[in-house]
Amino acid sequence: MTNESIALRLKEAMIADLRLEDVSSDAISADTRLFDKEEGLGLDSLDAVELVTTVEKEFGVSIPNADEAQRAFGTFGSLVAYIADHMA
Repeated sequence: MTNESIALRLKEAMIADLRLEDVSSDAISADTRLFDKEEGLGLDSLDAVELVTTVEKEFGVSIPNADEAQRAFGTFGSLVAYIADHMA
């Protein structure tokens, strides 16, 4: 699976699972910060739990602890790269 196909699938899953109704997939780029309310998606801690579940369900990739989550959840692009690096 390419990074581009991971990104497309992840955008669709995030919009559906996190109920981001007013966010289009075109508005999410590699530089989009996931937890920044000012310049990003403004996700919160509950969204983080749901996002971990989404990544596991959609890609079979586990995010086992807070240190890994911090690395993976910086930007949308860092999450795509994390998934690509950890897919079986």
